[in-house]
Formats: sequence, C-alpha cells, structure tokens
Amino acid sequence: MSGSEDTQLVPVEKVESLIHLARGEKVLLDSDLAVLYGVTTGNLNKAVKRNPHRFPPDFMFQLSDKEAAGLIFQSGTSKQRGGRRHNPYAFTEQGVAMLSSVLRSERAVQVNVAIMRAFVGLRRMLSTNETLTRKLAEMERRLEGHDQTIRSLFDAIRQLMAPPDKPRKQIGFHVKEPRVSYGVKRKRP
Repeated sequence: MSGSEDTQLVPVEKVESLIHLARGEKVLLDSDLAVLYGVTTGNLNKAVKRNPHRFPPDFMFQLSDKEAAGLIFQSGTSKQRGGRRHNPYAFTEQGVAMLSSVLRSERAVQVNVAIMRAFVGLRRMLSTNETLTRKLAEMERRLEGHDQTIRSLFDAIRQLMAPPDKPRKQIGFHVKEPRVSYGVKRKRP
C-alpha cells in the first residue's frame, strides 16, 4: 500500500485529535483505539490482557476515577449507553506500538502507521514550540537591559522638558529703584 492510502484509512489529524494528556504522557484511550482498529473495546482489552508482559505500566495504565472524569470533561464526550464498568486504559506511544504485535490484522498495521505519524507530528510541533519559547526568552533577556537604558533616556528627556522648580538668580548688576508710575489722564467726553 502507498503512503496516501494509509492516511486515507485513518487521517493523521483525526488521530491527533484523539490524543490526550494523562500523567504527563500523551496517550490514546482504549475506546478510541478500538474504533480506529475496527474492533470492540472489550476485544481490544482482552487481547492486551492475554499479553500482560508486553504492556508494562509505562506502556499502558488504567485511569483513576478523577482522571477519567477529567478526560471526559476535556474532550466533551458523553458516556456511551450505560457508561463503562471500568475506567478506560490509556496507551502511551510505546503501548500503541506494542498493540500492532498483539492485533495482527492488516488494518491494525495501517492504523499503527497513522498513529505513529501523529505522535511524530506532535513531537515535531512541540519541539518547534520549545525552540520558539527559548528564542523568546533570550530576546526578553537581551531587551531587559535595553528597556532600562531607554527608560533612563526618557527620564532624562522629561527632566529637561520640565519647568525649573525655582526661578533662577539673574546674573549681572541690577539697581533697585522705586518704580515711578507714569499715568496718562484721559479726557472724558
């Protein structure tokens, strides 16, 4: 199969929208994976339980009540008919990769390719954001000194523009004489 057929089966964007953050890990829930693989959630979990040595806690873990409620609230999904009896299982990227060895259908292989591409895309996007964040922090550090210099320059300009506080003493020799008033009388008509 060609690469375009893989993405037509399961669009990478759809997979990216299903990735959640739980316990500091990017994860996919068992119910979402079951839909992608075209199997029931129960069958997916049975296949996983038949191979417990392939799914250590850093590959797969069951969400707590609080985590499950938080994910349902975040994603805006409602509980399916009657809800679940157990909290969902969350699969990390390594856990999803291990699923391809447990689920041995052609569809599982194709879906896994799309899922791995989604994880790689997210990782690439996050690294770009981290690089951007580092560059912004560096620019802020550089401009901090400039801000202080510019601020002091504006303070100096304001001081020059402000009127003097006290009248300046006049320089030179001044004679103090009483003022003579010269008045002009006007004639009344």
